[in-house]
Amino acid sequence: MEPELPGGEGGGEAAEEGLIEFYGSFKEMFEFFCKNSTIHGTVRLVCSGRNRMKTAFWTLLLLASLAMLYWQFALMFSQFWAYPVVLTMSMDSEPKMFPAVTICNLDPSRFELVSEQLEQLELMAEESLTFLYGPKASARLARLRDRNRDRDRDGAIRVQAWANLSSAGFRLSHNFSLVRMWDPGAGRKHSRVGFRLCNSTGGNCFYTSHPSGMDALLEWFHFHYMNVMAQLPPGLPRHPQHFQDLVYSCQYDGEPCRPSDHVHFHHPVFGSCYTFNSKGTDPFWAATKPGIPYGLSLILRAEQKEHLPLLSTVAGVKVMIHSHNQTPFLEHEGFHIRPGIATTIGIRQDQVNRLGGNYGRCTTDGADVAVELLYNNSYTLQACLHSCFQRAMVQRCGCGYFYYPLPAGARYCDYSRQPAWGHCFYQLYSRLRNHRLDCFQHCPKPCRESLYKVSAGTAKWPSAKSQDWVRQALRHQNGYNSSSSSSSRRDIAKVTIFYRQLSSQAVHEAPLLSENLLLSSMGSQWSLWFGSSVLSVVEMLELLLDTLVLSLLFCLQRLRARSSPGGPGPAPELSPARGNPRELREEPGKGPEGAPGLGQELELGQL
Repeated sequence: MEPELPGGEGGGEAAEEGLIEFYGSFKEMFEFFCKNSTIHGTVRLVCSGRNRMKTAFWTLLLLASLAMLYWQFALMFSQFWAYPVVLTMSMDSEPKMFPAVTICNLDPSRFELVSEQLEQLELMAEESLTFLYGPKASARLARLRDRNRDRDRDGAIRVQAWANLSSAGFRLSHNFSLVRMWDPGAGRKHSRVGFRLCNSTGGNCFYTSHPSGMDALLEWFHFHYMNVMAQLPPGLPRHPQHFQDLVYSCQYDGEPCRPSDHVHFHHPVFGSCYTFNSKGTDPFWAATKPGIPYGLSLILRAEQKEHLPLLSTVAGVKVMIHSHNQTPFLEHEGFHIRPGIATTIGIRQDQVNRLGGNYGRCTTDGADVAVELLYNNSYTLQACLHSCFQRAMVQRCGCGYFYYPLPAGARYCDYSRQPAWGHCFYQLYSRLRNHRLDCFQHCPKPCRESLYKVSAGTAKWPSAKSQDWVRQALRHQNGYNSSSSSSSRRDIAKVTIFYRQLSSQAVHEAPLLSENLLLSSMGSQWSLWFGSSVLSVVEMLELLLDTLVLSLLFCLQRLRARSSPGGPGPAPELSPARGNPRELREEPGKGPEGAPGLGQELELGQL
C-alpha cells in the first residue's frame, strides 16, 4: 500500500522538502550506495540481483579485494613503523679547513719519583723472559736497563716540588707472575701464556692468557706499569718538552709552522705528542688547493731512546688525523710512520649526517647524553664510552683506570690499596667488549660526524746519494745530531699530509618510507584493488555513518512504540515518498484503533 502524502488528500500537494532526508530501510540505503558509488564493482551487486550466483560471485570478489587491500596496508604500516633509512650521497667542493693532526714519538718518559719501581719492574720482566724463553731472551733487556740507569741519572724527569712524596712504601706484587699453560690435546707447541687474577676473597680466579708470549708479556708489563704510575700525584707537573726534540721541520702550504699552531701533551704509552690545528679556527690552516705542495710537511725525529722498551714494540712515530676539538684516542686509531721512510698521506673528508629520533639514536652535541664526559673536547663516541667505562670502574671497583681521566674525588687503581682491582677491571672490560655493559646504550653516535679516508705511499728517505747533505742540512738548520752515518736513516722520518681533492662526500640518512610516500603507496593500492580515490573512502565512511544513524532511528522507534499505552504493536516501517521528505508513518489498518500516538506521523525528514 502506498503511504499517504501529508499536507493534502491523495497527495495532491507536494510535501514541504526537509533540510535532511534519510533512507526508509537498509535495503534502500545499500542500493543507493551501490548504484552511485565510485568504487568499481559495487553496481554489479544490484544489477545482478536476479542472478544469485553472480551476486555471490561479485560479493566474494569485493570481499577478497578488501582483504588484499588491508593486508597490503598492514605490510606498509609495519615497514613504516620499523623506520628504515636509505643513504643518499652528495658532493661538496667548497674550500675547507685542514684537519687536526696528532703525532707522538712512541717514547714515554721515566719519572724520577717512580724510577726505582720501574727498574724493579724491568728486573721482573727479565725473570719472566728467562722463565719463558731462556736467558738469551732477557740479555738484550738487561743491557738496555743498565744503559737507561746511567742515562736516567741526567735524563729522568726530576720533580723537586714533590720530593717529599716518596713512593718507597709501594712494592711490586709477585702474585701476578707469568705462567705457561698447555692444552693436553694440542701438544707442547700449542701453549698459552698469561697470569692469574682473583677477587678480593681469593676466589673466582681466571687467567688472562694469550697464544702469543709477546702479547702476554706486554699486557703483564702494562698491568704492573699502571700500578707504578698510579703512585704519581694527580697534579704532577709535566716534563718541559721542546718541539724541536720531535719535529725538525714543519711547513704548511709552503709556509713554516708557528709556535701557536701546535699543542703539546704527554701520553703514558705513546710518549710526547703534539696536535696541529687542534681548534680549526685559524685562517692559516684553510685548505684552498689539493696536492702535496699545499699540505703539511714534517721531518720527524724517530730515534728510540728506549726509556721503557716493553711498553711498545713499534719503532717510529704515531700519527692520527682527526676532527677539530676532538680527543685523539691513539690506542684505537692512527697509524705508524717508519723511520728512514718518506710517507705521503692523501686524505679525503667524508661527512656523515644521521637522522636521529625514531630512525636511530644520535646526539648533536652530547648535551642530551646521560654520561658526563671526562674530556674537555667535543663529543665523540669513544670519549663517551671511555667516560662511561671509567665511571663504572670507580663505582664497581673503587678506583679508576690509569689511562683514562678521573672523575672528581676518585683515585687511580693500585694493587697495594685495591688488591683485586685487576680482577674487577678485566671482567668489566670483557663485558664492554661483548656489548654487555650498558655504555653502548648510553652513548649514541654523533648526528654529524667527519671522517677522513687516507691513502699512503712510501719511499726510502733520504736516499744513499743524498743522505750526507740532508744530514748536514738538518744538523746546521734544525739541531740534528747523529752519532754515525749508518744511523742517518734510522732516526729520522718524513711525512706529508695533503688533501687529494677538496671535494668531500656527504652521506645523508633519509627515511625510506616517509609520510608522503606512505600515503602515495596507500592510494596506489586502493586504486589497484578498487579503482577509486580518496572520495571513495569518504563514500564508505558516509555509508558507515548512515548505517549507524539508521540503526539508532530504528531503536528509537521501537522504544517509543513500547512506551505508548496499549502495549507494543507491529513495528512500523520506514517508507519513502517520491518527491517528499522521508517520513516515519504507521500503515493504515495496523495497530490498535484509538490508541493515541500510533496514528500520528513521525516526520524524520523535516528537521
